[in-house]
Amino acid sequence: MSKSNFVIAVYVENKYGVLTRVTSMFTRRGFNIDSLTVGETENPDYSRITISLSGTNSDRMQLLSQLKKLYNVRKVEVISAESGIKRELLLIKIRTTTETRAEIRDVIDIFRAKIIDYSTEAMCIEITGDTNKVDAFIDNMKPFGIIEMCRTGIVALERGPQSMLEK
Repeated sequence: MSKSNFVIAVYVENKYGVLTRVTSMFTRRGFNIDSLTVGETENPDYSRITISLSGTNSDRMQLLSQLKKLYNVRKVEVISAESGIKRELLLIKIRTTTETRAEIRDVIDIFRAKIIDYSTEAMCIEITGDTNKVDAFIDNMKPFGIIEMCRTGIVALERGPQSMLEK
């Protein structure tokens, strides 16, 4: 069976210990999470956990079934590539010199990134986009010298007017 990447959105009650219960279920079943983001939703009583991982179709079905059984889980859905909007945020600090500054700015413009901090020796840049765009930006910055970087992981929403809870 071939493995593929998929994204699962989990609406949970915004209570102490829920994230631990959800992630422990992945650990017990031997699944590796590629990225995980958590945040309060439009309703402060609920949080949304967005999990990116890879596995077979049967792995995905097993995970969905197990997640739905967890206490405090309100709704679980796979965000498909066709119906989903997926983004990541990257903050990256790049070494700069007088000679490289213009070239770095050109790359920033091409990728529609934004300079959020600037000094004579370094630049801190913010970029959002799909995983491929963020990876490509990092590859373009490597020759200049990456001082430090931090990446959020995937956040995702389905297209259309309904919230996940309304379905």
